This record gives sequence, structure tokens and C-alpha cells, in this order.
Amino acid sequence: MSKAADTAYRYVRGEILSGALGPGAPLREEALAVACGVSRTPVREALRRLEAERFIQRSETQRSYVATLSPDDIAEGFALRTMLEGHAAARAAARIAPEQIEAMAAHNAAVGVAVGGATVDTASFVAHNRAFHQIVTDAAGSERLAAMLATVVEQPIVLRTARHYDREAVTRSHAEHDELILAFRRRDAEWARAVMTAHIRRAFHAYDDAFRQAGLTGARTEE
Repeated sequence: MSKAADTAYRYVRGEILSGALGPGAPLREEALAVACGVSRTPVREALRRLEAERFIQRSETQRSYVATLSPDDIAEGFALRTMLEGHAAARAAARIAPEQIEAMAAHNAAVGVAVGGATVDTASFVAHNRAFHQIVTDAAGSERLAAMLATVVEQPIVLRTARHYDREAVTRSHAEHDELILAFRRRDAEWARAVMTAHIRRAFHAYDDAFRQAGLTGARTEE
């Protein structure tokens, strides 16, 4: 991917993850090219990559839209995450470096601050939660596993649904992170796998509840 295409890719992906581009939003090459400061060719290349990663969808008339997610899409995505992240945690338990464990603890301390105030700091929660899980993936030491996780974890769902999580859900997430850190300190692969598996399954039910209550299915109309 060229530098210009990578610039366009990062811009569009960032807009989707932030919620600035919601589900079903049309993606016009000319407008995106202006926003990114590149030509339409690298934008096209970026959109093809985002389509392959399921961030966007293409209609029968070849127009591009931010992907919409059905309840079945969500259930399948979390089922894959459960298997892959559970495996990553088990691998990481035997490989993780002490400084990586300390970095996880620091990120989870920041998660605690984010969820412990008068109102939940959603942006901080999402950023430190993502960094926490990225350390697990890195510590697992498998490029293949990391590539597979990238296709199911960074779907365009994280921030816009986290806004609808209740305090109980994010507080439990923080506590589960603490238990995962304990499993890593003990180098216990099966404990780490079990904690991560339960963590992702609990997250799925919180996500599913938020998704249904908020009606986050998106909609699009042909133009």
C-alpha cells in the first residue's frame, strides 16, 4: 500500500472507529480525497482494504458504505474473538515479559480511573482497554494470530457501542483485567485462557444488550 493510500486508510478507519462515520454512512471518494489531502486513486485502494477487513460494504451499484452489523454478525465476531483471544492469552502466559505485565497493570489502572469517576470516561476506557488487549496479542508472539485478531477485534463497533455500556459492565471489565494480570504473573496458561474466555463472553452479552437497546443497526439509502 502506498503512503497516500495508507494515509487515506488510517483517516477513514479512524473516522469509523470514532463514530464520526456511523453505520450505513456513504463514503464518497471525492470528499474523502479532499479530507485526506490525496487523490482519488489512493482513496480507492484504501476503501478496498477496508472492505476486505469488513469495515465497509459495497452496494450492487458499487457505492461504498460504512458496514452495518446484524445481531448475527456480532455473535459470530465475538465467538471468533473468544477462541482467538483465549488462545492468545494462553500463549502469552508462557511468553509475556515482566515489563509487559507492568504495562498491562498501568493501562488497567487508567481503566479504573476512567470508570471510577462521576461519569465514565468512555474514550479513555476504550483507548486503554485496546492497549491492554494489544499487549496480550503482542506477548502471544504469533504474527498469524495477530493478523486473524485484527479482522475481528477492530470492527467498527468499539467506541460507538461502548458509549452505551453501563457502569457495571465497564467495572467488571476492569476487575477481569486484574485477574488476567494475576494469571500472567503465575504463568498459568489455562487460568489465563479461562479468564479471557469468560471476559469476552461477558463482553458479548453487554455489547448485545447495548446494541439492541440503542438500535445500532444503521441504515442506508441509495442515492
